[in-house]
Amino acid sequence: MLRFGVVGIDHGHIFDHVNGLLAAGAEFAGYCDKTSVPGLLDAFRRAYPDVPVIERQALFDDDSIDVICIAAIPADRAGLAIRAMEAGKDVIVDKPGMTTRAQLAAIRETVEKTGRIFSICFSERLCVPSAVRAGKLVKAGAIGKVVQTIGMGPHRMSADQRPDWFFKLDRFGGIIVDIASHQIDQFLFYTGSETADIAAASIGNFATGDHPAFQDFGEVLLRSDRAAGYIRVDWFTPDGLPTWGDGRLTILGTEGYIELRKYVDIGGREGKDHLFLVDQTHTEYIDCSGDKLDYFDQFVVDVRERTETAMSQAHVFEVCRLSLEAQEKAHNITAR
Repeated sequence: MLRFGVVGIDHGHIFDHVNGLLAAGAEFAGYCDKTSVPGLLDAFRRAYPDVPVIERQALFDDDSIDVICIAAIPADRAGLAIRAMEAGKDVIVDKPGMTTRAQLAAIRETVEKTGRIFSICFSERLCVPSAVRAGKLVKAGAIGKVVQTIGMGPHRMSADQRPDWFFKLDRFGGIIVDIASHQIDQFLFYTGSETADIAAASIGNFATGDHPAFQDFGEVLLRSDRAAGYIRVDWFTPDGLPTWGDGRLTILGTEGYIELRKYVDIGGREGKDHLFLVDQTHTEYIDCSGDKLDYFDQFVVDVRERTETAMSQAHVFEVCRLSLEAQEKAHNITAR
């Protein structure tokens, strides 16, 4: 049985990693309780009361542990992943997997040297049933050839609940690196593009004057040899919305289109994972809330068989490269 440990409980996405691996039949061996978000650690302890707390280095040194899951402060994730891989572990890292080009180069070198798996759990695709269903529909040719994606990633600020590092550019990496990596992953995946170019990018701080280095708005325009993509991310979700963000994705094909309303349908339907399919014959609504996720089962197989069924290593690195490049190229439209 695959055994895994947790290092870095600084973002709630760590619950996706743990629950996904448990559902895939893995054993939770233990976790390091170092955190910058005490309330998150309290929730983690309540969720897994029988799992032991183990010192960080001891987790890396335990030869019986196959995988380390990491949701640390963004700037610290690469270093922890490298330590884990050098200790013979495969890793699942929360996005962003790194915040600088130097970290990306170091991770590439470590993967090549150790042969370990460096996987980023892009939760807005891999942990969203409607996004999984959309991938299967696209693969089946339901909308023809995909020519564009439009990805929206709005988030609620909840500034009083955020740790100090959340507002420090060198710690969170910038809004495009931090959030838009989700939508870049989706662009490459749904369009079948192996690589892309950043045509344009913008960032801004419209409403977070108390933290001038913070970025509360970002947008990216991508193009590949087969499709185009537009991305908008922000921290402007209003309190009137009953969830943290109205995340949406539109996939345009030559024979139809798909729209995902991932977390809420402001039109009135209850729950999450709403998919709308329009083709040459009809318009269809699909409730995907009961669909099964594939990523963690596939990852467990990849660890055992040394395959790349969950996500190719090349895809991970290309998403990171594009995210970093878009962040670097972004024009600050609110610069004074």
